[in-house]
Amino acid sequence: MRVSVVDAGSNTVRLVIADVEGGVPLPVHTVKWKLRLSEHIGADGTIADEAVERLVQAVAAAGATARRWHAPGPLAFATTVVRGAPNRQEVLCRVAAGTGIRLCTLPGETEAELTFLAARRWLGWQAGPLAVLDIGGGSLDVAFGRGRLPDFAAALPLGASRLTREYLGVQDPPGPEELKELRRRIRHELRDVASRIRWERPRTAAVSSRTFQQLARLCGAAPGRHGPFVRRELRCRELREAVRTLGALPAAERAQLPGISAPRAAQSLAGAVVGHTALKLMGLPGAVVCPWAIREGVLLRYIEDGGSWWTDVTNPAGSAPPAPKAPLRIAGPPA
Repeated sequence: MRVSVVDAGSNTVRLVIADVEGGVPLPVHTVKWKLRLSEHIGADGTIADEAVERLVQAVAAAGATARRWHAPGPLAFATTVVRGAPNRQEVLCRVAAGTGIRLCTLPGETEAELTFLAARRWLGWQAGPLAVLDIGGGSLDVAFGRGRLPDFAAALPLGASRLTREYLGVQDPPGPEELKELRRRIRHELRDVASRIRWERPRTAAVSSRTFQQLARLCGAAPGRHGPFVRRELRCRELREAVRTLGALPAAERAQLPGISAPRAAQSLAGAVVGHTALKLMGLPGAVVCPWAIREGVLLRYIEDGGSWWTDVTNPAGSAPPAPKAPLRIAGPPA
């Protein structure tokens, strides 16, 4: 069986086509369209009309590519930038009308659960109690669990593009006060989640996403051309040095560093600060870099739980704006 997934993120629209015989998603074709939606939103998060039109074109191209590769209509979802936009419903309707593809938005906690599943399947049961961090353009997703799916999951407004836009747009490179305010915001948002991770004492920590992959390369991990099966790690102390290196350079010059791509150079500093602060607050000396993330999580849930799972997640009632999230309950030690 062949399945396709479309992921509309803050920077790109990505299509993954995979064969899923035997319960394992084996990629046969991948392609991406660079849209950088996060650069075309208003102060209130509204996505500009021109950007919406480019999104429609990219999703249409993804659908056409999937058909050429004999994959059914793609499982299509959009992440934080679209999910949090005041004109979200208009964006989704325009995509559906212009492409025939139903693009949905998933709750942040669901995205964290899917990324956790992908990491669990990649790392295996030997990972034991597992903490997973995934940073995107709009959010930082954190999950922890001992089984197939996490015991808890949280989506925090600490995406690399979001924080760059809100805190690092005055000077280039930013001044010490900007970085100080950025760290204060990150510590505040992470307080409860970090306490939970420290109490759970995970045996393994994993990070995923392109931002973490690029930061790991900057910190000395093997380049991507060595393949996905090379073990790559991201250490807290190395991230601290990366923050210093990135913070001393203008955004344009960061793209000359190992691993840092030009499209992500501006947000690389915010990503490094989030990563270092999170690992430090959680008491994690480092993390293994997992090449699988949310797209593979979608494929795995589809394989393991069937098409009804996707229908349940993306039904019209489920696509409404998520209800306000209850405060995270921090588990205490047994009496």
